[in-house]
Parts: sequence; C-alpha cells; structure tokens
Amino acid sequence: MTIVETAAGAERAGTGPHPLRTGRWSVLVLLCLSLLLIAVDATVLHIAVPALTAALEPGSVQLLWIIDVYSLVVAPLLLTFGTLGDRYGRKRLVLLGYLVFGLASAAAALAPTPTALIAARALLGVGGAMIMPATLSIIRQVFTDRRERAIALGVWSAVAAAGAALGPMLGGLLVEHFWWGVVFLINVPILLVLLPAAARILPESRERAGHPWDGPSALLSVLGILAFAFGLKEAGSGHPAGLAAFACGAGLLAWFVRRQRRLAFPLLDLGLFRSRAFSTGVAAVLLTVFALVGLQLMLAQYLQLVLGDGPLGAAVRMLPLMAASVAGGLAGAHLLRRFGLRATMGGGLALTAASLAPTLCWGTEPHPLGLTLCFVGIGFGIQVALLAASDTIMSSVPESRAGGAAAVEETAYELGAGLGVAVLGTITTAVYAPSLPPVAGVSEELMTQARQSLAAAAPVAREIGGLPGATLLDSARVAFVAGLHSTIVVSVFLLGATAAAVALLVPRGSADRNDPD
Repeated sequence: MTIVETAAGAERAGTGPHPLRTGRWSVLVLLCLSLLLIAVDATVLHIAVPALTAALEPGSVQLLWIIDVYSLVVAPLLLTFGTLGDRYGRKRLVLLGYLVFGLASAAAALAPTPTALIAARALLGVGGAMIMPATLSIIRQVFTDRRERAIALGVWSAVAAAGAALGPMLGGLLVEHFWWGVVFLINVPILLVLLPAAARILPESRERAGHPWDGPSALLSVLGILAFAFGLKEAGSGHPAGLAAFACGAGLLAWFVRRQRRLAFPLLDLGLFRSRAFSTGVAAVLLTVFALVGLQLMLAQYLQLVLGDGPLGAAVRMLPLMAASVAGGLAGAHLLRRFGLRATMGGGLALTAASLAPTLCWGTEPHPLGLTLCFVGIGFGIQVALLAASDTIMSSVPESRAGGAAAVEETAYELGAGLGVAVLGTITTAVYAPSLPPVAGVSEELMTQARQSLAAAAPVAREIGGLPGATLLDSARVAFVAGLHSTIVVSVFLLGATAAAVALLVPRGSADRNDPD
C-alpha cells in the first residue's frame, strides 16, 4: 500500500479517534517538515540582525518588534486556530496556513522599511498559528499507542530544537552569500512542495464537529493575550501606555475565564488545569522558553558583535547547541520512561541553569571550549525538559480536546518566546545604555545613537574611525556584556525556580500516566 493510499484510507475511515495507523510515520515526517519550517523562521533573524540593521536602519524598539512580533502574534491566535481545527478540520487550517505563510515570506523578503518588515512578520505569525497546533494534535490523533506517541513527540521535539538551532546557521549561511531577505524567500519553494504533499497525506479530523464554536471567547482570548503581552513588553521599555495595556489584557483574560466556566461547550476546558502535571507542564514551557529564546538572541549577537565572528562563523559556533538539542529530543522519551516526569523535567532544567552559570564570569575575551560546553548543556537540558512537559500535556487530555491542549502548549511556547525576546532584550538595553560612558572625541549625538544597541554602535564606530572609534567599539562591547550578564542572571533564576517548582509540585514518578481515552 502506498503512502497516498494509506492516507486516503485514513481519511475515508472517518474522523474517529483511531485513524488507520499504517501511514502514521509518513504523516509524522510531513508534520515535522512543517514544524521545521516554522521553527527555523522563529530564529533565522538572530544571526541576520547586524546585516538587517545596516540595511533598514531600524530603531532599537523597531528592531525588537521585528524580532518578536512573530511570536507575539502567534501566541494569541494559537488557541483560536487550535480549537477551529478541532471544529472545522485540522487539515484545512494547515493548508490555508501554508498559503498565508508563503505570501508573508515573500512580503518579508522584499520589505523596504522596518515598518513593512514588522507587518510581514506579523502575517507570518498568522500563518504559523494556523499550522502549529495541528502538528501536535494530529500526532495525538494518529499515534494512539502511548509509547509510540512518546517516540513521535521525541522526534517532534528534536525537530523543533533542530529548527530553532538551525535557524541562525541557515541565516548566517544565506546572509554571508546573499542579502538578509533570502532568509524569508527560501520558504516559498519549500512551501510549494509541502502544500500538495500535505493535501494528499494528512488525514482530516474534526473531533468537535458537533460542538458549537464560541466566537466571543476567541475574540477575548486573542485581544487579552495580545494586550497582556504588548503591555508587559512596552511597560518594560518605559512606554506610558504599557501599564494600561497590561491591565486591559489581564481584565480581558479574566472575562474570558469567567465566560468559559459558564459555557456548556467552552473554547478552553479549564478543567484541564485541575491536573497538577498539566498545569506544571504548561508553566514549565512558558518560563523555560522565556528564559531560553531571549538569551539565545543575545548570545548570537555576542558571537558576532563582541567576539567578531561573521554570520556563518557565529552559526557554526552554535552547532553544538543544535546537535545537543536533537540528542535531547531523541533521548527524552527513554529518560522519561526510566526516571519519570519529575526527575526528567527537573533534571533538564537544572542542567540548563548550571550550563549558563559559568558565562557570568566571562568578558569580551573568547572562551571556545567553555562556550561549546555551555551550548551542549543548554541544548540537551532544555529539550529533555520540554519533551517531558509536552508528553504530559498531550497525554492528559482526550483526543477530542487535543487541538485545545496543543494550542495551550504552543501558546505558552510562543508567548514565552515573544516575551523572552522583549523583556530580556529590554533588560539588556536598559543595562547597556548607562554602561556605555562618554568617549573622548565622540559627539553627544553620536553617543546617543551608539547607546541604542551594540548593533547601532558598530557602524557609528566605523564612521568615526581612528582611536575614538576603536575606543567606542571596545566600550560598547564591555557595556553589552554587562547587559548580557543581567539577562543570564534572570534566566538562571527562572530556570532554577521552575526546576524547584517541578520538584515540589509533581509527584514522584510519571504523573498522569494513564491515557484518558
């Protein structure tokens, strides 16, 4: 039987909870390719920041928006599209998401201004939000055996890690030989291949076709999460409307929660959070991704702007992170079965925090071996922890709620990523600017420009030239390292606190191991 026949048979078999399993590994391959594309896009700009800054000249706030608007748009839409997939069909949303993602990629590659790039990145977020929940919920649908599902989730987690780590390397390779826009344009031919393959291979599923879909709840969740994230980001940047937006978002989310409790068919089943393991898994995803993604962006800039690596050289230096992440995703399923949820998740978080701690002693001098060991510990530890959290989240719900549960996890992931870049980036900027003292021979106007970011200070130093330019660049590098140390302190604290919470809140062994189906 061919893959196409198998997939067609699975679709003809209906939308019941146990589709034909013969082609399930082929479905997993296609889902992982889709996830790889989205994961790469989330981090591909990390290495391209200096080249993008030189080409479009965005301000420091615009640069942060270019980086994290993708995650901040994805986060509030995941729950909406996850439940829409449960109601109207996950396959349909995936195919539509491919189209939106492809159009947005072309627009981002050709963006002439920072504002246009921000808008295109936001549209990329819409397409990503259509695709991402389906990658988890279809796995939950197709892999009904718990052990096979753990293996599939391990592969999924490894691909997500590989994509996030491959993004900077791919970005470095493309920027080194072309221009920064190619990091987006490369998506288009890949999507032209994925679209017809997905139309033929993916099984259809509408597990809640008979349940009403509550539009007002979806609107409240989107506006609430978006206002909450925007408020937290802008409040950290000193924006006067930040606190108001934060309070508005919190109020909308409280309204959303009250509405879910009254509905017979809620958009989000709040009863899921009564499971201690489910709630702990969601919190772990949010806090660890918050700590990791923002820090990864800072480290990519550290390699290029402090240590002087080129885009490709910096990407190659981050290869150990990618390799260790893949290894952690693949080994996580075995570790979870052997040691249980608490030890696996808590141990992975503790390893990540311990791997970060030595960097607090570093300055502007290179530490090639230490940096490699740091990346290995971060990549392996974080993926083991995230796999344990993902396995618990997806195994704690019936298949009819798989889309909603996947959306909750992905919302936590993307919200953590967006807020991590925004908040940790803001902390770095807040420490960097006052840490850069006046330099003799440099006007106050140029110093103001240099204090926006290290990426902005580099062209200023080149423009000035001579001893003043070299002194400015050296001082800016020292100031950036001071800001980087501040983000590392915050990240280590969050990772350590999350590991402690896992040890206290999750029972010994694997919690919620019985499949609810």
